[in-house]
Amino acid sequence: MTSIASTSPIERIARVIAAEMLSPNAEGAGELSRPVSEIVDTIWSRETDRALAVLRTLREPTAIMIEAGRAAGDDPARIWSAMVNAAIAEATAPAA
Repeated sequence: MTSIASTSPIERIARVIAAEMLSPNAEGAGELSRPVSEIVDTIWSRETDRALAVLRTLREPTAIMIEAGRAAGDDPARIWSAMVNAAIAEATAPAA
């Protein structure tokens, strides 16, 4: 069974953008007086425009994403997941 998210894609993307900007592990802002998760809870909504831009970009799949979607079967959640995973794999694959 495919996992189903309980928050919107926009919120999840915005939270990641905010966390990446703050997290010392992601080489963000560095020394903070509060845990990054607490700060993200208060600022993620400021990143919704960037999150929308990311999601709009995903409307146009690559050929690799399309093939992964076709191979995933009939379940829309599995198709989506397969296509996104293909995009991630494509981006992280070593250059030929």
